[in-house]
Amino acid sequence: MADAQARTAAQQAQAQAGGRPDPAAREQPGEQAQAREREQARQRARVLEQELRKALPGGDVEFGSGTRSLFTMDASNYRRVPVGVVAPRDRDDVEAVLAVCREQGVPVVARGAGTSIAGQATGTGVVLDFTRHMDRIESVDPQTRTALVQPGVILDRLRDAAAPHGLTFGPDPSTHSRCTLGGMIGNNSCGSHSVAWGTTADNVRELEVTGYGGQRMTLGPGGEGVPSPLREDVRALVRGELERLRTGFPELPRRISGYALDELLPEKGEDWARVFTGSEGTLGVLTRARVGLVPVPGARVLAVLGYADESAAAEAAAGLLGHAPLTVEGMANDLVSDSARAGLPRGGAWLFVEVGGDDEAQARSRARELCAAAAADGSTGHMLVVAPAEQRVLWRIREDASGTATRLGDTEAWPGWEDCAVPPPRLGAYLREFRALLRQYGLRGLPYGHFGDGCIHVRIDFDLMGEAGIGRFRDFSSDLADLVVAHGGSLSGEHGDGQARAELLPRMYGEEMVRLFGRFKDLWDPAGGLNPGMLVRPARIDENLRFAPLPREPVDVEFGYPHDGGDFSAAVRRCVGVAKCRNTQAGSSVMCPSFRATGEERHSTRGRARLLHEMLAGEVVTDGWQSEEVHEALDLCLSCKGCRSDCPVSVDMATYKAEFMHHHYKGRRRPMAHYSMGRLPQWLRLAAASRMVPLLNAAARVGPLAALAKRLGGIAPERAIPALAREPFTRWWRRRRREAPTGAGQSGGEQSRDGRNGGEQVVLWPDTFTNYLSPEAGSAAVRVLEDAGLRVSVPEQQVCCGLTYVSTGQLDQARTVMRRTLDRIEPALDAGLPVTVLEPPCAAALRTDVPELLGDDPRARRLAESVRTFAQTLAEHAPGWQPPRVDRPVAGQTHCHQHAVLGDEEDRRLRERAGLTGELSKGCCGLAGNFGFEKGHFEVSAACAEDQLLPAVRRAGPDAELLADGYSCRTQLEQLGGHRSRHLAEVLAEALERSEEVERSE
Repeated sequence: MADAQARTAAQQAQAQAGGRPDPAAREQPGEQAQAREREQARQRARVLEQELRKALPGGDVEFGSGTRSLFTMDASNYRRVPVGVVAPRDRDDVEAVLAVCREQGVPVVARGAGTSIAGQATGTGVVLDFTRHMDRIESVDPQTRTALVQPGVILDRLRDAAAPHGLTFGPDPSTHSRCTLGGMIGNNSCGSHSVAWGTTADNVRELEVTGYGGQRMTLGPGGEGVPSPLREDVRALVRGELERLRTGFPELPRRISGYALDELLPEKGEDWARVFTGSEGTLGVLTRARVGLVPVPGARVLAVLGYADESAAAEAAAGLLGHAPLTVEGMANDLVSDSARAGLPRGGAWLFVEVGGDDEAQARSRARELCAAAAADGSTGHMLVVAPAEQRVLWRIREDASGTATRLGDTEAWPGWEDCAVPPPRLGAYLREFRALLRQYGLRGLPYGHFGDGCIHVRIDFDLMGEAGIGRFRDFSSDLADLVVAHGGSLSGEHGDGQARAELLPRMYGEEMVRLFGRFKDLWDPAGGLNPGMLVRPARIDENLRFAPLPREPVDVEFGYPHDGGDFSAAVRRCVGVAKCRNTQAGSSVMCPSFRATGEERHSTRGRARLLHEMLAGEVVTDGWQSEEVHEALDLCLSCKGCRSDCPVSVDMATYKAEFMHHHYKGRRRPMAHYSMGRLPQWLRLAAASRMVPLLNAAARVGPLAALAKRLGGIAPERAIPALAREPFTRWWRRRRREAPTGAGQSGGEQSRDGRNGGEQVVLWPDTFTNYLSPEAGSAAVRVLEDAGLRVSVPEQQVCCGLTYVSTGQLDQARTVMRRTLDRIEPALDAGLPVTVLEPPCAAALRTDVPELLGDDPRARRLAESVRTFAQTLAEHAPGWQPPRVDRPVAGQTHCHQHAVLGDEEDRRLRERAGLTGELSKGCCGLAGNFGFEKGHFEVSAACAEDQLLPAVRRAGPDAELLADGYSCRTQLEQLGGHRSRHLAEVLAEALERSEEVERSE
C-alpha cells in the first residue's frame, strides 16, 4: 500500500508539474522490481511490433504512445492501456495479426467506434481498429432485403445506402451517426425502433468470423459453416444443459446480458449468428456480416404524449404497444431544458411515440387513434409532429441525453448502470424503487430511454475519484442488480455487460449458468486471447477506473474553467466518449472539422481529450505539457469552438488548445506564425501608422517578395497575403466626424429614414479585422445602425479582444491586451451601453475568453454581458426598424464561433425581414483566423472548406447573395473559389442606398 501511495504521489506531482517524472521518485524502495518489469514489457512490445510489421508489411501497425493513448478508453468508466493498435485492411490482415498475437501470447480486442459504455472496447493487448479500412458496404440486395458489410461500416452509411430501395437497418442507437455495424453486433445494440424492428441479433443473417486459433467460420442457422470440432463440442454442451437453457433466461425483449445460449436450442433453429451477436468480441473476430433490412414506412408522425410524472409515463408505455408503434421513448422533465419544455405538451414526463403508415394520412390517423387511447389512460396532453425537420429537433433532445445527463448541475454523472431492462409492464414499479434506491445512497440520476421495451438509460453522479465514493458505487451496484433481478430484468438491456456488469452476472443467472458461460467461451477460445476480462472471469466493476491515474489536486492553469470549478482535470473529464465529434455527415454540426478532413481519431474532439487525459495521467504520455503527441493532435484543431455547442457535454477544445500551447511554449521559441499572426494587431497598427500601406500591398503582389515574407512569417506558400485597407475604419470614422455638417446626429450621420435621430447610443467595436482589413463592413454597419435611429460611438483608443493571442496560446500577452482594453472601454460599461461587434470570433472572445482569463476583474464579465452581434443590436435596440428589402436568395456561411457561442436566431430573422431567403451552411470555413494561413495547414484548411462551404456556394444560383460575416470566411471564399462575399451589414447598407436613390428619382 505504501508503494502504491508513493507511485500515486509521484504521478500527481508529475501531472501538476507538467514534466517528466523525477528519476529519483521512480526508483524509490520497492520500485526497482517494477522498473525491471516495465523494461521487460517494453522489450516484449518491441518484439511484438516487429513481428506484426513483418506480417503486415503494408498495414497500419502503431505502437507509439500517442496512438495507444487514443485507445485507452471507450465511452465507459474504464481505462486499459493497449500495447499497440493495428488497423487491418482485410480478413487476411486480421488472421495475420491473430497468428502473431497467438504466438506471442498477447490478447486481441476488436473495436469499432469506441462508443461502448461498459468497457468492452478497451484492452491491454492489441486493439484492432476496424474504422480505418474495413468500412465498405459490399452490396445491398433489395430482393432479399439484405446487405453485406464489413465491420467498420458506420450505421448511417448503411441506412443511406439502403434508403433508395425503401429499406433501412432497423436497430438505431442514438450513436447512429458514428457507431459501426461490428460494434453493434458485438454488443447486440438496439435503439429507439426496437419495439418494431428488434435488436441487432434479430437482424443478423450470417457472420464471417475468425477465431483466436485462426479458424475461419461462417455463422448462421444450423451451424453448417462452423468447424466440425467446435460445432460438435458446443452441441454436446447444449444437449447436456437443455433444462437449464430452457428455463434459466428471463423472458423480456431487451435481455442482452450474458451469452444467448438459448439461441442454440433445437426449437430455436440453432442460430449461431444470434448467439455470437452480443458476445463482445470474446468468441471470435468479425470480418464480414450479412444483415437484414426492413421496409421504411411511407410516412411517419411523431406523437408526443404528456404525463403527470415519470412513473405514469412508464406504466402507460406497455399499453401503447398494441397500436404497433415504431418507437416508445420516454424522459422526465429533469432532462429537458426550460426552452425545450415550453414546446411540449403539459406534464412532468413525456413519451415520444413514432407511428408509421403508407402515407401521411394513414400515419396521422394511426397517431390520432394512439393519442385517444393514451388520453383515456391518463395522458395529460399530446401533440403531433409531422414535418421531418421538426421531428429531428425533438429527437435531438433524446439522442443527446447520454451526454447532457453527464452534467447534473455542479456534479458529474457517469455510466455504469446505463441500460438495465425489465419487462415493460414492470417498468413503472421498477422506476419508483430505482428512484428510492438513489435517494437511499444520496445519489442523483436522470432516467430516460426505451420505455416501450422496459429499458432505462441513466447516468449517476458517483464519486469515482475517491475511495469512499468508489465503495458506494460498488455497494449501490450490488443492490441495483438485486432490484433488477427482483423485477425479472436483465442487467444489460442494450450495451452489453463489459466490465461494468459482468462481475454481477451470478446475481442474475446464478453460479451454475455463469460457469456454463465460461465453458462455452473456452470451447471457442481455449487460450483466452479474445477480450479477456469481459463476460466470463471478469475484472471487478471497481477496477481499471479511468479516473484512477488523474491528479487529485487542481492543475495550475491560466483559464478559469468556471463550469468545472476551475479544475482543468474536470474540464478534460467532460469528454465521456460518446463520439458525436466523429459524425462526418455534412450539415449535421460544426464539430469537428479537422476530423471530417482527415478521418483520424487524434483529430477528433474525443481523441484530443483522450490525449490530454493521458497527459494528466502521466503513464503513457510522460512529457506533460511538453508532449509532442498532444501538440501534434492539437496542431490541427481549428479552434472553431464547434464542440462547445455541438458536443453534448460542451467540451471546449479551443480553450484547452490555448491552455496547452501556453504551457508548451513557455520559455521556448515559438513557431514564426505565432509572432507574425498571433501578434497581428500590433503589426497592422504599426503598418497603418507608418502610412506605408500602398507600398506593403504592392510588395505583397511581387512574387519573390511575397514568398520571402511568407517564409519568414511561417505562412503557407499557397496563400495570398491579404491587402491592407488604405484607410482603417477608425480613421474613416474620425474623418467622417470632422466633416459632419452642423446639425447632424450625434454620431455624425444623417437622420434615419423616418426622421428619427438621437436614439439609443451603441458602441461599435472596431475589431482588428474590420478596422485594418475590411473597413467597408464597419462603415456599412454605421450606415444601417444610424438608419435604425441609433447613435453610434466608436472607442477613441484602440481596443482588442485578444483573439489572435489566445488562439496561439500567448495568454500572458492576451491578458495584457484585455486589461488595457477594459481600461479603455470602462466608461462605456459604466454607462451601460451595448457593444456591437461585427466580427463573430471577436464577439465570441469577448463573451468567453475575456471573462475566463480575467476572472478576477468584474469588468470582464460586464463587457461580456454587453456584447451584441450586429443583428442582436438591431433586434434589441431598434425593434421597430424595418430593414430595406433585398429579395434575393442567400448562400454562404454562419461563422462557427457565432454558431457555438453567440447564436444566429436574430440574424436569421433579420435576413427574413429583408427578403434574404434560404439557409447559410454550417461548419467551419477552414481558414479559422491564423490556422489556414499557417505553414503546413493549407491542405486541411482547403478540405474543411470543401466539406460544406464551397459546395453550398457552388450550388447557389447566379443571383444569390453570398453572405459571410466573418473575415476569415470571406477570405477563404475569395482565395479558394474566387467568390466575393459580404457582411450582412454591407448588403443592407447597399439596399438602403438603392432605396434612397429611388426616392430621390421620384
